[in-house]
Amino acid sequence: MVRIVFRDDAGNAAEIEARAGQSLMGSAKAAGIAGIEAECGGSMVCATCQVYVAPDWFERLPPASAMEAEMVEYTRHPRPTSRLSCQIMVTPQLDGLEVTTPPSQR
Repeated sequence: MVRIVFRDDAGNAAEIEARAGQSLMGSAKAAGIAGIEAECGGSMVCATCQVYVAPDWFERLPPASAMEAEMVEYTRHPRPTSRLSCQIMVTPQLDGLEVTTPPSQR
């Protein structure tokens, strides 16, 4: 299992154990992480699974596709380290990954 830390915009942390080969979004939904809406179920058309990747982890991830980068541009609160969690596949190399969910959309 791969350890992932999710923080909300208030700084509260929740650590989960994710299965390698599953998307970060799927892992978050299975663990009940608030702030990962994933309305489209991971088909990259809603961007409601956006996360901010901790800067020291951002460069370790495979780069975003052009489509993902475009979707991130249309989120309410984009940042330079924004990614769609549906596009991040959990691997053993991501053990300890830290991400933050954006401010509530509601």
